Amino acid sequence: MPHLFSPIKIKNKEIKNRIVMPPMVCFGYAGNNGFVSEKNIRHYEARAKGGAGLIIVEATCIARDGRLASDQLGIWSDEHIEGLKRLSQACQFHGAAVLIQIHHAGLRAPRDVAETVLAPSRCSEYIDDNRLVRELTVEDIKTIQQDFIKAAKRAKEAGFDGIELHGAHGYLISQFASPITNKRTDQYGGSLENRMRFAVEIIRQLKEFADENFIIGYRMGGNEPTLENGIQIAKILEDAGVELLHVSAGISSPEFPQPEVPREFPENLIVYCGTRIKSRVNIPVIVVNGIRMPQQAEYLVENNLADMVAVGRGLLIDPDWANKAKHGSEIKPCLACKRCLWYTEPDKCPGKD
Repeated sequence: MPHLFSPIKIKNKEIKNRIVMPPMVCFGYAGNNGFVSEKNIRHYEARAKGGAGLIIVEATCIARDGRLASDQLGIWSDEHIEGLKRLSQACQFHGAAVLIQIHHAGLRAPRDVAETVLAPSRCSEYIDDNRLVRELTVEDIKTIQQDFIKAAKRAKEAGFDGIELHGAHGYLISQFASPITNKRTDQYGGSLENRMRFAVEIIRQLKEFADENFIIGYRMGGNEPTLENGIQIAKILEDAGVELLHVSAGISSPEFPQPEVPREFPENLIVYCGTRIKSRVNIPVIVVNGIRMPQQAEYLVENNLADMVAVGRGLLIDPDWANKAKHGSEIKPCLACKRCLWYTEPDKCPGKD
C-alpha cells in the first residue's frame, strides 16, 4: 500500500500516512458536563497505537445548550482543558497527529439539552413542530462565533495539532450554509456568500491566532444541498484560509437532485462528491463514507481522488486497522448490522474490540 502509507504535510505538520480516524461520537463515554473520561482516552489511544496517521476527536461542543446529546464531550469551559490535554498527548505519544472537531447542534439539540433550539431561521419543517425555535439575532451570532474561537484556543492550549469546524450533517454551521434551513434576509442569508458568512468570519478570526503549526480543518457537506453548491462552498473555504477539507454529507431535500454516480466509480455518492471537490481545490481533501478495507483507501489515494481517507467503522471495530493494512494482516470486519449499535450503545457493538 505505498500510496496509503506515504506521508503528507499540512502546514508544518508531517502526518505519517493517509489514514484518518474520523470524528465519531462515543455516546455514554464522556463524563458529567462533557469532561473527558478514561474511557475516551483509551478509545483514541488504541487507534493511535494501531497506526492511524490522523485522529479527529469526535464532535466536542462549544456551548452547553448547543450539544447534540447530554453526554457529548465539551470544550465550552477552561475546566475541560486538562482532560483534553491528556487525550491529545495519548494520541501524539504513538505518533498520530490529532485534531478536535468543534461543534454546535443548532436545530438538532435535543430536548434534554435545550427546550428552545437556536437556528439561523425558524424552520419547523426540519424538526419536530412542537419544538420552540429561536432565530438568532446578529448579536447572538457574534456570541456563538466567539464561543467557537474560545473553543479553538482551548484546543490549542490542550495541545491539539488543530481543529475541525463541524460544518456538515445538518448542525449549526451546516444550517447556515444550506438554503433549506437558512431563510434569513440579512447579511447572513440569501446568497451562498451570505450563507457562508457565519463560517467565514469564524475562520478569519481563527487565522489571527493560529500559528504555522496549528491546522484549521472544516468538515463540509459535499451535497449542501447539491454537489455544485458543495464545490462552491469548498472554494469559499479555501479562499478563507481553511487548510484541510473533510467532505461528508450535508442537508438534502427532494427538491435538490443529487448527482448520478458514474457506473465505473467504485464508491458511494458521498465519496464521489469528495473526489469531485478534490479536483476543484488546491488544499488537501479527506473523503469518507463506507470505506472499510485497505484496497478501497489505496485506490482513492493512488488515483489522486483523495489526499486522505477516513476509515470510520473499520477503525471502530479494529483499532489496529492501519497497522494490519500496512503489514497485510487480516482485519476484523464490520458486520454491517442492519441497525448499527455504535452510535447509540457502542459497548454492545457485536464486532467491537
